Amino acid sequence: MKKNKQHKTKPSVSAKEHSPRGKRSALLPHERIEPVLRTAFDQEPDKIFNYKQLCYLFGPTTMAQKRQVVEVLEQMALFGLIEEVELGRYRAAKQRNGRKKATQDGVFVYRSGRASFVPDGGGEPIELSERASGQALDGDRVRVALRKGRSARRIEAEVIEILERSTSTYVGVLQMNRGYAFFTSEHRGLRQDIYIPQDKLNGASDGDKVLIRLMGWEAKNKNPHGEVIDVLGRPGDNNTEMHAILAEYGLPYSYPENVEAAARELSGEITDEALASREDFRSVFTCTIDPKDAKDFDDALSLRQLEGGEVEVGVHIADVSYFVRPGSIIDEEAYKRATSIYLVDRTIPMLPEHLSNDLCSLRPHEDRYAYSCIFTLDTDAHILSSRIVRTIIRSDHRFTYEEAQQIIETSEGEYSESILELNRLARLLRSRRFAAGSIAFERPEVRFEIDEAGRPLSVYIKESQEAHQLIEEFMLLANRTVAERIAQGIKPGGKAPTFVYRVHDQPDEAKLGDLSQFVHRFGFQLQTQGGMRQVAQSLNSLLERSKGSPAENLISTVAIRAMAKAKYTTENIGHYGLAFDHYTHFTSPIRRYPDLMVHRLLTHYLIDSGKSVDAVLYEEQCEHSSAMEQLAAAAERASIRYKQVEYMSRFIGQEFDGVISGMADWGIYVELEENKCEGMIPMRELDDDYYEYDEKNFAVVGRHTGRRFTLGDRLRIKVAQAQLERKLLDFSLVEAYR
Repeated sequence: MKKNKQHKTKPSVSAKEHSPRGKRSALLPHERIEPVLRTAFDQEPDKIFNYKQLCYLFGPTTMAQKRQVVEVLEQMALFGLIEEVELGRYRAAKQRNGRKKATQDGVFVYRSGRASFVPDGGGEPIELSERASGQALDGDRVRVALRKGRSARRIEAEVIEILERSTSTYVGVLQMNRGYAFFTSEHRGLRQDIYIPQDKLNGASDGDKVLIRLMGWEAKNKNPHGEVIDVLGRPGDNNTEMHAILAEYGLPYSYPENVEAAARELSGEITDEALASREDFRSVFTCTIDPKDAKDFDDALSLRQLEGGEVEVGVHIADVSYFVRPGSIIDEEAYKRATSIYLVDRTIPMLPEHLSNDLCSLRPHEDRYAYSCIFTLDTDAHILSSRIVRTIIRSDHRFTYEEAQQIIETSEGEYSESILELNRLARLLRSRRFAAGSIAFERPEVRFEIDEAGRPLSVYIKESQEAHQLIEEFMLLANRTVAERIAQGIKPGGKAPTFVYRVHDQPDEAKLGDLSQFVHRFGFQLQTQGGMRQVAQSLNSLLERSKGSPAENLISTVAIRAMAKAKYTTENIGHYGLAFDHYTHFTSPIRRYPDLMVHRLLTHYLIDSGKSVDAVLYEEQCEHSSAMEQLAAAAERASIRYKQVEYMSRFIGQEFDGVISGMADWGIYVELEENKCEGMIPMRELDDDYYEYDEKNFAVVGRHTGRRFTLGDRLRIKVAQAQLERKLLDFSLVEAYR
């Protein structure tokens, strides 16, 4: 029996007349392609055509022309004129009751005055007019009617149904009048002021900064309506503004009392049962090294000299898993938060304070439960052996970073011999790590000196010193060792069980190419060819050579943006930035939920000999933790911006030197050299010409004069305005250095 070859037959209609004498012609516009395709489907409505057959209608075609034909086919399928029965195969649509109206479901997005519809399952967003947006609110799931725009290639949409209202919350100010109240906000996702009924004020007064929830928007009403769910305080008050930042990102700013109460019931007493099942390190020299204002000491180092010149280093981590049991209300709250949040003037802890600052904190001269990686090293810091064990420790001393750094620089001070030996070993570990391809991303951190009311008195830049690097190196070693222990299988030759990894993918080649072009403008080179190790070494060379230059911070920022984002996952792809094949987070369970997950999994696999856990469940928890980490980081950056604007508000009218750090259609961003505060010169302030943003060349160019401002240029600016509510600084240009 012969196979059906119907799919190989050619349509009887032809469009070769569009290509005289059979020669390949220029691209046909969409409006000339669609009629030919319609005719083909009308002539044989039951036939299934593949896209190659349909492209044949137009004679010998280029790949660009074929893409044009496929675009038209996709549009026709979208509007219900044809059906895509399989990928790349089409037939005439079976329509009943007249022509089918094309609709699609998706999400309504509103940002900074522009509305758009994002179709389910991906696809290009479609811009919406104000009229076509109807009563949709940012984040709503909607159904839109689709129609062709004036251009044949353009699709227009109009919201015809709200499928599901967003439960979005917003922070802003309440304005009350006789008998009614309205909520106003700088949030870019709000289209209108929000009406708040009297019975939904929740005790708020005129002028209060509040957190509200959108309730809906009926077609008969001019404005959406909502309810106040919390009164944050008066605008400008430090506590109010810090709480407002957290609320803007949907993050908690208080701790539930029932969870605090559950924590207070726990005891840190060292039991006989625990002593019998743990290694006792209380007689071994142990210390912590942390910031001077820290209270949650979640890691400690021990040092013990062994025979033959070998040394034992213990990396001891607070055993949070001893206190926080799966399914408890403390665990549920910790998972929901997933991370501690560090704003300029406060820490919003993942765990109740009784745990984070007391029972789990490795405070000096107190017995504490720990999870530990114990290493035996030779004099050159080569790892001879390691083990992962549960321990009981007793810290002999609490160092601040400044105290440890003083010992490193002077070789004097209490326990100086131990600190110097730990630092010597860390230097060797660090040197080998960079030789293996680890990348040295070390951006300076902006810090503030603040008064009792939270007002910034000064800004300073925190640089990474050897004391920081000492701790960092041993934490990296512990994280790597734990990941290797599980990834290589619990039993020799066995399969690795489900585990939580901290991964960092390789950078995209196109982004590396863009970075190479960017740094070339400043006279630097970046190798993008060869193996990833060679690229990493070239990156390190770039970062080192750019130190001290005006573009140092800018180059570091752009280089980081060219990298993939690190995340938590059960899929072990390694950590490119560290040049580790296996890596996890084990060292901060007080402030990171994935570390707590890792501790529990270690107990399950290494001590209880448990089977592999559910990968799907743990991947969901990893995704949640990664998402919360990003939110917390955004809130931390917002608090820094707020304090920068607050600090600079006292310098209105004064001049500073800065470097162009970013550009957009609306202005030039400038980072001040003195304190790293960033502000913007609005494009409208450049009144000597009409300036346009040249994104490809990282420049703003005057249309008539050709005057150029490029990334990294040094400028003299004047502080024009400080907009605290919007966390924005406005600068005016004084002089461009050449």
